[in-house]
Amino acid sequence: MEGTTVFTPSLEGMKHVKSEGGEMLTKPFLDVCKLVLPVIEKFGAAMTLVKSDIGGNISRLEAKYNSDPSKFELLYSMVHVEVESKTAKASSSCTNGLLWLTRAMDFLVELFRNLVEHHDWTMSQACTDSYAKTLKKWHGWLASSSFTLAMKLAPDRNKFMEVIGGSGDLNADMMKFCSTFSPFLEENHKFLASVGLDDLKAS
Repeated sequence: MEGTTVFTPSLEGMKHVKSEGGEMLTKPFLDVCKLVLPVIEKFGAAMTLVKSDIGGNISRLEAKYNSDPSKFELLYSMVHVEVESKTAKASSSCTNGLLWLTRAMDFLVELFRNLVEHHDWTMSQACTDSYAKTLKKWHGWLASSSFTLAMKLAPDRNKFMEVIGGSGDLNADMMKFCSTFSPFLEENHKFLASVGLDDLKAS
């Protein structure tokens, strides 16, 4: 058997995110996001904000899905319902949940990519660069300063890589995660943009 890493379960999960017709399925998508949480946990205090944000948005979308699994089998169906009822822009909406979940995942994909591509960067450098490329423009001053402060608590890079390594090829799995997951995130952005909801800022 090949070695496994902390990314093995999510790589497996991504094979089931799309329906046979190529549509994004709610539960498998949320399951993959959930499988990333153990990786974030290994960051310790630096990622507390990100982890609670991701966890909260997953729970919100899951609750909606569980309220009517057949109606909300497709990920974008809950957004369509909210767009029709004009509740999509509410801060507690599933649309908002999906948007911020996608953005947080953008940040993580960028971070993992930085760790693979920039071997000489410290963890703080990798985090700060990813943040600047993804979440920063959507955050207000308060969220931005909290985040910048949290990044100072980032763990030592080598220790972190050791902790999440497992017995497999970590860099290969990390890159595979980024390249496989990115298109799903891009699709979410495209969809949200098509309904005019991809540019909401943090309140």
